[in-house]
Amino acid sequence: MTTRTLTAGPDLTAHLDDLLARLDLPAKVALLSGCDAFHTPGEPAVGLRGMSVSDGPAGVRGERWDERDTALSLPSPTAQAAAWDEQLVTELGGLLAAEARRKQVDVLLAPTLNLHRSPFAGRHFECFSEDPLLTARTGAAYIRGVQAGGVAATAKHYVANESETERLTLDARVDERTLHEVYLAPFEEAVRAGVWLVMSAYNRVNGTTMSESPLLAEPLKGDWGFDGVVVSDWGAVRSTEAAARADQDLAMPGPHPLWGDALVAAVREGRVPEAAVDAKVRRILLLAARVGALESVPGPAAPPAPADPAGLLRRAVAAGSVLLRNEGGLLPLDPARLRRIAVLGQGAAQARIQGGGSAGVFPASVVSPLDGIRAALEGQAEVVHAAGPLLSVRPTPLHPGNARNPATGEPGVLVRYLAEDGGEVHREHRLSGRVLEPAAGPEAVEGAASVEVSALVRPGAAGRWSISVVGLGAVVLEADGRTLLDTHVTPASQDPTYLHVAPSFRSAEVEVTEDQEILLVARRRFEPDTGRVVALAADPPRPDQDEAVAQAVRAARGADVAVVVVGTTDEIESEGFDRASLALPGRQDDLVRAVVAANPRTVVLVNSGGPVELPWREEVPGVLVGWFPGQEGGHGLADVLFGRAEPGGRLPTTWAATAEGAPLPAVTPEQGVLDYAEGPDIGYRAWLRSGAEPAYWFGHGLGYTTWEYEELTAPQRIDPAAGAEVRVRLRNTGARPGREVVQLYLDAGDGLRLAGYAAVTAGPGERTEAVVRLAPRTFRQWSPQAAGFVDRPGRYTLHAGSSAGRLPLSARSTVG
Repeated sequence: MTTRTLTAGPDLTAHLDDLLARLDLPAKVALLSGCDAFHTPGEPAVGLRGMSVSDGPAGVRGERWDERDTALSLPSPTAQAAAWDEQLVTELGGLLAAEARRKQVDVLLAPTLNLHRSPFAGRHFECFSEDPLLTARTGAAYIRGVQAGGVAATAKHYVANESETERLTLDARVDERTLHEVYLAPFEEAVRAGVWLVMSAYNRVNGTTMSESPLLAEPLKGDWGFDGVVVSDWGAVRSTEAAARADQDLAMPGPHPLWGDALVAAVREGRVPEAAVDAKVRRILLLAARVGALESVPGPAAPPAPADPAGLLRRAVAAGSVLLRNEGGLLPLDPARLRRIAVLGQGAAQARIQGGGSAGVFPASVVSPLDGIRAALEGQAEVVHAAGPLLSVRPTPLHPGNARNPATGEPGVLVRYLAEDGGEVHREHRLSGRVLEPAAGPEAVEGAASVEVSALVRPGAAGRWSISVVGLGAVVLEADGRTLLDTHVTPASQDPTYLHVAPSFRSAEVEVTEDQEILLVARRRFEPDTGRVVALAADPPRPDQDEAVAQAVRAARGADVAVVVVGTTDEIESEGFDRASLALPGRQDDLVRAVVAANPRTVVLVNSGGPVELPWREEVPGVLVGWFPGQEGGHGLADVLFGRAEPGGRLPTTWAATAEGAPLPAVTPEQGVLDYAEGPDIGYRAWLRSGAEPAYWFGHGLGYTTWEYEELTAPQRIDPAAGAEVRVRLRNTGARPGREVVQLYLDAGDGLRLAGYAAVTAGPGERTEAVVRLAPRTFRQWSPQAAGFVDRPGRYTLHAGSSAGRLPLSARSTVG
């Protein structure tokens, strides 16, 4: 699949110049910021319609945060990268393009090309890998898939945006060589792949905020030749003159107060050249031509939508699942030999399919691990479930299963937007008690001073239920007309994710009987800089945690196999904050140890977006990482468990046994500065340099067969301008056909780094050969003196194997 990249040739350039000449200065400036949160403005004078943008990367949410506007939910980017399969990622990109077109979205704000500098980073799940090469190749494949569908992809967040703590203001201090060889490398490959937008990050780099950074000019628009639009992260443009004189093109959201009349005045007074404005407008017009938003330029011909989206998503789950451990060949399980299987853990039935934050989508249906296993064993074996100890303290929003609209009786809730005098401005029936914004758009609630969510709720179990309201400013919570809370919640952060997606909550308890129905009402007043989100939630009394573990043990003891699902929660892995620990939350470690003691045939499924500590990993025969698997997760994981599919994944990130003493960079700035003092040594490079042993190396992953690496053939002399081709011969020594990801690492005297990889397949006993292509950049390094990449001649050692920690073959080559 190739990207349809409309280049600015002479005819198109002349046409865009003609359109530009029809606009006066205020009209041109009006095009440089959004007309609202997720749209750019149109301009009838040049036949330009507004363009719609949407968050990604594991689904296309669309223009509104509305649970009724469903979207396909893909495996997380960590899972996509774990497949080490660019063709698959390109297919997933095509699926996203079809989703975007269905939702009339022109621009997808993805992929995220920041690196896994540290597993403590809260948005780790949204990034691909700790390695720049794997990230670059996976990201380029994603971009090609999206843009081949006529939808613009956005490489973000440019650059050094690897942590969430103080992400709006931190100053990332990165030495020049590390910046170019490590953190800029995936963005360069995105430009080579033809990406149509690049998003400038919130943070500063070496003292300059990215919307004003010279890095937007060089290397992005200069050396790399990027001809697309530089869009800001939401709210990241913080100046009129400095950002306008820089190569920042589009300020979002809008209308932006600093890029409206203020920018017009700055141009007229000579503080900003009008030529700078013209250059930005040309790029926006080119983007419009590319996505079909310019009526004078034929739009792209969209390819047909994928025929079987659910099948593709299911296949992707298996392809990215990483089998960490399989002692005694416990996996795959043979359904014919199972009479009873215990599926344990809260995450088994309440699947966590995606990470928290702005990238969340609302799928029409979700297949949990429990659902997938039951479907796979239907008519063959009994499947029992015990939830085990609870994990989350965040309230559970009302939903159609426990709430109904008090005005209509329909399952769901009633949302009303109220004027200052209490009069109703607008009302909506919603399916969730968590309301991020009105589905009808901001114009429908103009003049509203507050929002109210109400529902008739039948808890279904007697006891003291926790009733919660989520929102900022003045909030009120009532039950059957009785005030439970009347308080004011002060914002703890100005981060957009906190304000608009997951602000603080307050709770009160209500004693209910089993069949009682109560009227719950939550109300919040709108105040400046507090967002508009409100949520009404109800949670049952927490069960005794010791008894919850004991119930799981009883279920495991009578089963042929126990499958325990463990993982993180929204409080652990989410945009907007970093992780304080890599430990599993709650008593999940206790649960695993108790279950495996009761049943030695235990498999643990890890449901997280990034690394977690697994202190019991040597006690459990089977450990499988399913990541955040998307809506088809249960089916895909069942395919792997029962051998219908190979666990195709290899780790895109090194996993520590414990965070204590591990070579993991800090993510918390000191006095506003985050020092990338480790230089290029992140991930497996840091582990190799430290001499420490992780739990699992970058690249590790077991299949259902075994491989013997037999021979590595490399040229004795390599021309750095031409690159090289290296061959690795290996043999499938197991009893099943399989796929192996052959990894090639290079050592030029300063430590190993991934230089290339290729996947091969072979049947039992068969030999095969992997051909790994090494690009010329492999043999170059950044020179601050030359302000560019220069050849690095000398002796190189090449190592081949199945992970950064298992490299049985080596060869020497001379470069230059």
